[in-house]
Parts: sequence; structure tokens; C-alpha cells
Amino acid sequence: MKLVRHGAPGAESAGIVDAHGTVRDVSMLVPDIGPAQLGARTLAALAAIDATRLPAVPPGTRLGCPVGGVGKIVCVGLNYADHARETGLAPPPEPVLFMKATSSLCGPHDAVRIPPSADKVDWEVELGLVIGTRMQGVSEGDALGHLAGYVLANDVSERAWQMERGGQWDKGKSADTFAPVGPWLVTADEIADPHAIDLWLQVNGQRMQSGSTRDFLFGVPAVLAYISRFMTLEPGDLVLTGTPAGVGLGQKPQPRFLRVGDEMRLGASGLGEQRLVCVAG
Repeated sequence: MKLVRHGAPGAESAGIVDAHGTVRDVSMLVPDIGPAQLGARTLAALAAIDATRLPAVPPGTRLGCPVGGVGKIVCVGLNYADHARETGLAPPPEPVLFMKATSSLCGPHDAVRIPPSADKVDWEVELGLVIGTRMQGVSEGDALGHLAGYVLANDVSERAWQMERGGQWDKGKSADTFAPVGPWLVTADEIADPHAIDLWLQVNGQRMQSGSTRDFLFGVPAVLAYISRFMTLEPGDLVLTGTPAGVGLGQKPQPRFLRVGDEMRLGASGLGEQRLVCVAG
């Protein structure tokens, strides 16, 4: 099942994608796709609906982040050995964690706003995990049972702010529109193996990233169990699992960063695609 949130920013309604790819409005049954709707019973009830009987959302309607009411965004850094190498860092012995502000969330086709003082804005295609039930000190064997589903995400990053401004990656990760998510929340039952998802990203038509989650240093159960040792994950929280090689920082002979007017297109097998144009912030 593919769930969406459609409508203007801050006024999104719940939706579902039918078998023919048409977005249907389901807001008369559930008010939103958020923490209260991510439990197994509600998801099962939505899956049982004949979506073709619901009203169609007009083509061209904006899609927002497919999860509302996100409490926190926890990210895993350097989770692919090739990405660690291209940034000049050794693969870490355990997961590197940082946060993105929830105010950075935006939809899969919204404009990415480059702040006036930002000179090194970069791209990172990632698999995102949506928590469905509370996680605290869970084992790897139980971890996948706490997931509501998966999303496509772009961990947009300002590298100077991240690496040259006195520490703490968060400040380079959290500007408004630096977390495009979606188009869909794909429920966990539709993804047979989260370690067999192909990821790609292109800038202005040029392929920059091509990777697969099979190359994770730390797989999904390990990441979730690890995070839950240090903080409680609540329904609606997002976990971003890292990016493969090909980011702008790692380009040779010199880094390449995003400029106003650039277009990013990115996708992941089974999780849809994003189209994002960079504008002046």
C-alpha cells in the first residue's frame, strides 16, 4: 500500500494510491497520515479499502511529505564504505548518528531553497524508515516489526556549515526544505527486502549517484536496534539510513555543489521518484 499526503503546505490531507497509480482522497476516513494512523490495525483497515471507490485527487495536486506530525529525524552517516572513502573518512566501526530538524521537511517535488550564505549545498539520495510502533532497546530480531514502512528521502546538506563551522553536523543538515521526503509511504509488507533497493540521483540530467542498500555497512535491523539503545523512537519518527557514493563533495577533480536553477531527480526501486528544482532562499 502506498500512502500520500496531498494539498497545500500545512494543510495536507490523507490519500492512498490505487492499483492504477491514481491518488485517491481518503481524508473522510482518516484525518491524516501521522503517528496515530501508523499502527498495524489502522494500516490493515486502509489496505482493505477498495481505493477505486474513493474520490480521485485532481492531477497536478501537490504532494507533501507522506508522514505528518514527525517527531524527529534521526540520520545515519557514512553507512556506505564507498561514500566514506569519497569524503576522505574511514568506514566507522559503529553507526554515526546525527539529527535533522523537522522544519527541514518538504514534499517530493517542492523547491529546494538555497540560503543566501550557502555555497556548498549537496545532495544525498537515501532510504528512509518510518517508525510505526514505539522502539526502546529493541533487539535486531524484533526491529523490523516496529516499522510502518519506507520512503525515498534526500538528505540535502550544506557542507561548509556541516564541516567548517565548529562541529555538529546538524547545522549543515537542517535548513528549510533540506529534507524532501516521498512521494509515498510504502508500507512494510510491500518491501520484501530493504537490503535490495536500488537508489539513484541525477543533477541536470547527469547521473551522479547509483547505489544499492545491499551495500549498507549497517543494515536496517542493526541501525534501528542501535538507535533505540540511545533514544526512544516513536511512531512517525523518520530514520534516514545513509547515502551511497556520488555526492557533490566527492566529485573529482573538484567538488560540485548545487546552484540556483539546478534540478535534482532521484528515485529508489519501489519507492517512487522526486523532482526538485533549486531556488534562491
